[in-house]
Amino acid sequence: MGVVETSELTRRFGSITAVDGLTLDLPAGGVIGLVGPNGSGKSTLIRMLLGLIRPGAGSAHVLGASIAQPARYAARVGALVERPAFVPGLSARTNLRALARLRGLPDDRVDEVLGIVGLTGREREPVKRFSLGMQQRLAIAAALLPDPELLVLDEPTNGLDPAGIVEIRALLMALGRSGRTVVVSSHLLAEIEAACDWIVVLRFGELVFSGPTEALLARTRAHIDLRPEHATDLPALLAALQAAGWAAAREADLIRVVATADRAAALNRAASDSGVTLAHLVVVQDSLEDVFLAMTGRSDGELAVARAGAVA
Repeated sequence: MGVVETSELTRRFGSITAVDGLTLDLPAGGVIGLVGPNGSGKSTLIRMLLGLIRPGAGSAHVLGASIAQPARYAARVGALVERPAFVPGLSARTNLRALARLRGLPDDRVDEVLGIVGLTGREREPVKRFSLGMQQRLAIAAALLPDPELLVLDEPTNGLDPAGIVEIRALLMALGRSGRTVVVSSHLLAEIEAACDWIVVLRFGELVFSGPTEALLARTRAHIDLRPEHATDLPALLAALQAAGWAAAREADLIRVVATADRAAALNRAASDSGVTLAHLVVVQDSLEDVFLAMTGRSDGELAVARAGAVA
């Protein structure tokens, strides 16, 4: 049994279906990225898994227990859904000790989690002096207090500067390597690609993809962009390449050919044979972001139109 399993899980808010018949089976261990455009159902799914809201239909299990009885697994799950309200004037350690005592946890666990998130040596400083990145690490420390098997983090890098994002990414990867399962939602594709072993892509509450990061990256494609020395040669170059069997199309002031890097020399010869001198030849590999946008939509306008169609 996976760490999280859902079957036809559904949740609606009025006329909006936030999660739509979602069936998932997520493996234990490592970092799992939950991605999708705004309004894709990520936060709604997380709240259902944590027992904060009830589904309208379908079922789900977390660590083998039904979400209809969240008390059966709550002690084995740590979560960061919204940033905790720490007391600014108190130290990081004092804040965590208060949370630990509320959960009946020993004080020595506080020192353990401070070490895990890299705040040892700063634990006696008041939280109001912490950077946003340090505050977020402290929030993750609070989620780690019960020593959870499953850690669920909703947008943990939201609002952080690049340095803070790098800090949290390294922390997530270390937690995943420690044997825990970390489920993290994010809209930062580069961070998901760098940190996650498994990726789930949602669109309008529906599952678009679930699988290893490598499997999603395998969907990327390469193309080669050619620009002739003289713009007037574009039509002749395009016609020659298409006649020779290349998958070529004009894109503004260049020719785009679906081909891998090992075909670049052949393309250069083909252009030369047609009497065209190239000023520009570059191999471009799709990124994870390109694949994601192809799956979910490339602009807010495109998503809005698609959302309207889905609701209608």
